[in-house]
Amino acid sequence: MNRRDFLVRSSVLASAGLLVRPRLLAQAAAPKAPAAPVVTEFKPLRRDVGIFTGRGGSIGWLANKDALVVVDTQFPDTAATCLTGLPGRADRKVDVVINTHHHGDHTGGNPVFKPAAKTIVAHANVPKLQFAAAEKAGTLDKQVYADTTFPDVWRRELGGEIVTAQYHGPAHTSGDVIVLFEKANVVHMGDLMFNRMYPVIDRPSGARIAGWIKVLEEAAKTYPADAIYLFGHGNPKFGATGKRSDLLVLRDYWTAVLEHVQKQIAAGKPKSETAALENLPGFPDFHQPLPNRLASNLGSAYDELAEAKS
Repeated sequence: MNRRDFLVRSSVLASAGLLVRPRLLAQAAAPKAPAAPVVTEFKPLRRDVGIFTGRGGSIGWLANKDALVVVDTQFPDTAATCLTGLPGRADRKVDVVINTHHHGDHTGGNPVFKPAAKTIVAHANVPKLQFAAAEKAGTLDKQVYADTTFPDVWRRELGGEIVTAQYHGPAHTSGDVIVLFEKANVVHMGDLMFNRMYPVIDRPSGARIAGWIKVLEEAAKTYPADAIYLFGHGNPKFGATGKRSDLLVLRDYWTAVLEHVQKQIAAGKPKSETAALENLPGFPDFHQPLPNRLASNLGSAYDELAEAKS
């Protein structure tokens, strides 16, 4: 290539660069589409007890002229909406806030509720699990912990209602409780229930699939058949409330997971191959496009079974 051809070629490339760069810059500077606004809703269920949905785990509430109770707190933004909108609250203190477990979508709103609440209650394992998770995530400065804890059962009469929180053993984590509003006959399951969804299982926080199966069976025997069951999370088609029979659907799912993984282990399949299943046969309502949480569920089952074998 002679000097003249070199200069011509360089000029063309430079011009192309000037044309391309503004286009790239324009693309880079293009504003992102705004996030869809969070839709929140207060829904009465029975006898002054209701459910609040927004962003994160479902919040249960009791609101009458003599008492205010909140179960779980979601995130700060929706916690503020919930606190402001509690039916009949005005400037009254919330008598009790209960955390069903430590995960951030259930405790992230604690700082919002703390100044307006007389006490925050949780299972004895929850504060340390919350601390460990926040330390790992670098969010220690954003945490507010329960100031009242219990090992097995916490029970209070509040405004004509009897509220009980009970620990049934390791399952979704090692700190999950079930909350019963006895007179209203409403049961808040927290994240022990993902209604027709592949659930989250937190092994580092003490979760056990075999324990989860046991807890669901125990809950189905312990709590009333005609209760309204409130779930931590729900498939939009099925919702975040349901019946006692829904608990057994999740029980059957976890049983099928363990059986499937046990067969894979017996066949000499590695964990990576076992966890590669896209959807578990027999549970079409749980199905969702990849990526989904089934791989995590299968991997956790593999680890649990391998641990038990050793």
